Amino acid sequence: MTALREYERLEAAGLWRSVPTDQRTEVVVSVGNATLIITDMRDRVLAHWSIPAVTRANPGQSPALYHPDGDSGETLELDASETQMIDAIEKLRAVIARQRPKPGRLRLGMMLGSAAVVAVLAIFWLPGAVRDHALRVVPPVKRAQIGAALEREMQSVTGPPCRAPGGVSALTRLAQRIPATRGTGMLRVLRSGVTGTATLPGGTILIHRALVEDYEEPDVVAGYIVAERLRARAYDPLGRLLDHAGLGAAFRLLTTGDPGSVALRSYAEYLLADAPAAPVADAVLLEGFATWSIRAAPYAYAHDISGETTLALIEADPFAGEMPPPLLSDSDWLRLQGICGG
Repeated sequence: MTALREYERLEAAGLWRSVPTDQRTEVVVSVGNATLIITDMRDRVLAHWSIPAVTRANPGQSPALYHPDGDSGETLELDASETQMIDAIEKLRAVIARQRPKPGRLRLGMMLGSAAVVAVLAIFWLPGAVRDHALRVVPPVKRAQIGAALEREMQSVTGPPCRAPGGVSALTRLAQRIPATRGTGMLRVLRSGVTGTATLPGGTILIHRALVEDYEEPDVVAGYIVAERLRARAYDPLGRLLDHAGLGAAFRLLTTGDPGSVALRSYAEYLLADAPAAPVADAVLLEGFATWSIRAAPYAYAHDISGETTLALIEADPFAGEMPPPLLSDSDWLRLQGICGG
């Protein structure tokens, strides 16, 4: 993209903060491949913003105030003296806005398709590079939005999540007991559709009701949650969506901030068709059980009642000789078992 090459070496000073309660930090802003790169004065990268997802909060006013689409709490302020950078951002946003598809305009759609092909060939060259670049620049708030949209696509089969009030409170406490290191960390219990568990882009974990209803202790569902948290670290849920949907969805995500309804619908069908879970090594699982203070044996026996194929987890259970801190109180566990209303 010519506009990007024109500003590749452009830098400017600004004030950045990640959340409204933080103090503003002096930073250096530079233009990368479809991104704004924000670094501190020690040249440490603080944030990557996808230019298609950058929004100006005060058009025509000074100082210019920007934030990622959907996350007005993270802000970047550019003084009126940084006219070259402000003009560059506005020009790039305008170029990208013109390239977004508009219903019923075949000619524009053909131009965008040609621009997409040229951009892929000129900038990325390989489909894998497009995917990896998208995963680097999509902000957490956008990942969560994509995950929510995917969940809505799945609900035609799964129905809405189970929401018995006491059960929802207990589920929230279980999520707090097994906190996520990134993403939303939220848990949803479903009546049908998902076999076992699945993680959505953004970090929300879907859990089949059988994991809370068919076992006498919460250690089994907790083990599945640990496995999903670790699986999401090793296999980015958004990356798995893009792997399934292909190059078109990855490039659309880069240029519009949305992989498209067709990609979401296709991946929802894939997850609902009992998609195989990506493997997690026993050593990684055991480290996770130790970190979150959860017994490994109940999870292992839930996978294989004989214990033959999960013997390594059983024998190396970090809590084989002692009890870890409780996952839930007995009353909370009973409430969680009734989250789907029987």
